[in-house]
Amino acid sequence: MYGDTAAGRKRVAQLREQGGDIRALAARLVSQAEAAPWHGKAADAMRERIKERANHLRAAAAHHETAADSLARHLAEVDSLKEAIDTRSHKATSLVEDARTRASQAGAEEGEAPVEADATETALLAFDPPPAGHKDWLTVTLPGL
Repeated sequence: MYGDTAAGRKRVAQLREQGGDIRALAARLVSQAEAAPWHGKAADAMRERIKERANHLRAAAAHHETAADSLARHLAEVDSLKEAIDTRSHKATSLVEDARTRASQAGAEEGEAPVEADATETALLAFDPPPAGHKDWLTVTLPGL
């Protein structure tokens, strides 16, 4: 199977938490600068500089959120593809097993080699499946799949 989405979802949560922490840090810095008992031109310049830096921190926090959103979308797509792979592999396995059962019953009833199969049965009986969970399941072409 591709991608450990559980680990990825943990990372999404970490990114969101880090973004929140960075935002809180920005707010705390501005609050502390505003609360400083210092007045004058230099104090005003320091406060303005802290506000600018806090804006940079908020931008970094927004980047964390964007990364978390992008990763979450990617993980949803991975889960969707893994589900599609699983669905197709189960359906193909069922089709092949049914064809084998029919071929076995046809041969057993006659007491000799199986009756000549049609193209669908032949394709199902000759099917060589990709490894379990492999992305090639998404492009497998089988009659009835």
